[in-house]
Amino acid sequence: MYDFGAAMRAAMNLIAGGDPHLVGIVILSLQVSVSAVFLAAAIGLPLGAALAVGRFPGRHALIVTTNALMGLPPVVVGLVVYILLSRAGPLGDLGLLFTPQAMVIAQSLLVLPIIVALTRQAAEDAWVDYADLLRSLGAGPVRSAATLLWDIRFSLVTTVLAGFGRAAAEVGAVMIVGGNIDGVTRVMTTAIALETSKGDLPLALGLGVILIGIVVAVNAAAFLLKEAAVRRYG
Repeated sequence: MYDFGAAMRAAMNLIAGGDPHLVGIVILSLQVSVSAVFLAAAIGLPLGAALAVGRFPGRHALIVTTNALMGLPPVVVGLVVYILLSRAGPLGDLGLLFTPQAMVIAQSLLVLPIIVALTRQAAEDAWVDYADLLRSLGAGPVRSAATLLWDIRFSLVTTVLAGFGRAAAEVGAVMIVGGNIDGVTRVMTTAIALETSKGDLPLALGLGVILIGIVVAVNAAAFLLKEAAVRRYG
């Protein structure tokens, strides 16, 4: 029977000692996930607000589709991105397959529907209160959407965090398009899966502890930011 206590102590020693292999994996993981969330937010926040204030044919179908895509299987996204970036694919000449950039693309596609759907819901709730005022001021759809995004900016922190959580915890898609190459595309989730299969529990546990710690720290910071905003702005 494996000594879990010994494995955990070894994991803590790796973390405390700043093991270079572990640190490299963590840094790459953060770079990929943060880049993916930033890209998805840059597209998803305006799109979600536009869906909230816009009235056009097919809007309801688009909303339903976006909500459905929130549960998009990661392996399907990985497969699609793999086909697009493979040598025989339409984007094969870019040479992005099995690179961090490919993982960013895959994670962005997974995070985008979440950010769009949650932003649309929050903006739509605010639109109920501000629609008449904005119309009376002559604000068009673009200006109205921008105003709503600014007004609910603190609530959108939770939306972005939901996207970060999805990206940071993803395994299937990044495994397919990244290849889990040591020192190149190996991130925390894929490393945990690999090291567990190899029986190297200390490294897997160490990465797991760090991953949980990052998620908790980010959520705690967001909570404190929102609380400070509520106290200041009411």
